[in-house]
Amino acid sequence: MRGMSLSTEIDGRRRRGQDNRARIVAAMLDLIREGAMTPSAEQVAARAEVGLRTVFRHFDDMDSLYREMSGFIEAELRAIVERPFAATDWQGRLAELVERRGEAFERISPFKRASDTVRHRSRFLAGDHGKLATALRGLLMAVLPPEIAADPLKLEALDLLTSFEAWTRLRLDQGLSPDKACEVLQSAVLKVAGP
Repeated sequence: MRGMSLSTEIDGRRRRGQDNRARIVAAMLDLIREGAMTPSAEQVAARAEVGLRTVFRHFDDMDSLYREMSGFIEAELRAIVERPFAATDWQGRLAELVERRGEAFERISPFKRASDTVRHRSRFLAGDHGKLATALRGLLMAVLPPEIAADPLKLEALDLLTSFEAWTRLRLDQGLSPDKACEVLQSAVLKVAGP
């Protein structure tokens, strides 16, 4: 009987620990979504309604919390970019790629900007940024015909035009709506890629 209650107690603690961890991650995501680019551990703890020690018990440092956030970003991107294309020609798929990236970038924008803010202090975030750029380039190359993918000038220009940075420039710095930014980028990539 005593063994059963000890087991139940351990399971309860484990469940509370998992619940706390999920609340901490949700708090971090909520704070960033609301505009706090670099939430402190204290802010995360207050939002999650847990003690500061609980935050650090689950996450050794803020970098490990950003690592968890990175998993969220990756899942958001994957859900959008892995859908099959409706277009059958490469120009149509390229236009769809721009549209999908716009949709994905809109969803992840607060989180990506937050991670970019602290990327210079984090090996993990710097590496994660590089992996994202490489993955996005690979997806772009998969849509392009071989002769365009093999043209270094066109490939570099298309990679830039379909990047998060280009999207952010149009949305934040130039004040374009998502639809207008998409239209501008679709026009630009099709002109660069050529007939």
